[in-house]
Amino acid sequence: MGYYDEDRTGRQQRSSKKSGYFLSSLVGLIVGALLVLIALPKLADYNLLPAAGNQVEVEQNQKPVGKKVSLDITTDVTKAVNKAKNTVVGITNIQSGSFWEGEAAQPAGTGSGVIYKKTGDKAYIVTNYHVVEGAQQLEVSLADGTKIPAKVRGGDMWTDLAVVEVDSSKITDVAEFGDSDALKAGEPVIAIGNPLGLEFSGSVTQGVISGLERAVPVDINKDGMVDWQAEVLQTDAAINPGNSGGALVNISGQVIGINSMKIAEQSIEGIGLSIPINYAEPIIGNLEKYGKVKRPAMGVTLRNVNEIPAYHQQETLKLPANVKDGAMIEAVMPGTPASKAGLQELDVIVQLDNEKITDILALRKYMYTHKKIGDKVEVIFYRDGQKQKTTMTLSSEGML
Repeated sequence: MGYYDEDRTGRQQRSSKKSGYFLSSLVGLIVGALLVLIALPKLADYNLLPAAGNQVEVEQNQKPVGKKVSLDITTDVTKAVNKAKNTVVGITNIQSGSFWEGEAAQPAGTGSGVIYKKTGDKAYIVTNYHVVEGAQQLEVSLADGTKIPAKVRGGDMWTDLAVVEVDSSKITDVAEFGDSDALKAGEPVIAIGNPLGLEFSGSVTQGVISGLERAVPVDINKDGMVDWQAEVLQTDAAINPGNSGGALVNISGQVIGINSMKIAEQSIEGIGLSIPINYAEPIIGNLEKYGKVKRPAMGVTLRNVNEIPAYHQQETLKLPANVKDGAMIEAVMPGTPASKAGLQELDVIVQLDNEKITDILALRKYMYTHKKIGDKVEVIFYRDGQKQKTTMTLSSEGML
């Protein structure tokens, strides 16, 4: 007799279903694995997976490794410096020690200079007069450290300029002069020199033109009286002791000024002064050629009227009450233009040509900047209270 076993039949059915599920899962796994194997090379091609053998393990807290990078930074400033730097030298002023104390010659100070000319076996350097003043020996230090002997070719205390001569065999670079008359306030400039001595040789500072045609009073003979007014450029490029005689260059690397001084007071910063190269060039030419600047002279010694007591202004000079300024002649040298023109002691000069003369400084400035040797000048003066005039032909003989 047959019978139907419900439990067995159910188990058979469930076993059949499980076998089906297992086979389906196995097939899916195989297909998935095949797809991954096919896709892996494609992923590697698109750099979505690391290539075999290039796997990098990154440990926790591991710091990235830095890489040295060399940058080539070239600007107009670096080009200008590169063009001018080898033309700027150091100048050491060597003076003799005391004979009685047995002291040897030693450096009295250092400054800077600019090589502006090379011809034959000689080269010429422009610097400040105060850099070479009183030197028994001079030593020039080139940009590469080479030291060579030098001598003063000529100097001029009024403009604070001097020319130094050296052997040209070691000289490789010569400065190019620019046009200082074309400068504008705010224009970038670069100062190159040796601040505080040769230890900081070739130092470069950058700034702008702060002012043009500045007139700075100068006491030449250190007597407390103003003897001259220097016509200078003002810059905020740092200029320090030792920079004197160095170059002030424009953005093209051309020398447009010879650094001369700074205004040094506790409450003042950033006022450096430089002699305009257009003003300096004829002076440099005179110093190189003649060893001095040939200026026109009248052949007199003078005194400022405003320094003379009021009593003598009226009783001795007999000046009108409204005349309180001018340049009084203390002495006239024989055979000079003033002597030939009939000028005498105690004459008071109040005008040259159409220029009013208020003191010796005004007279000197007019003579040195507007006249040359051989020129004629009309002189208006007072003698015994009477206004007179005469004409003289200027020469290089005598004082002022």
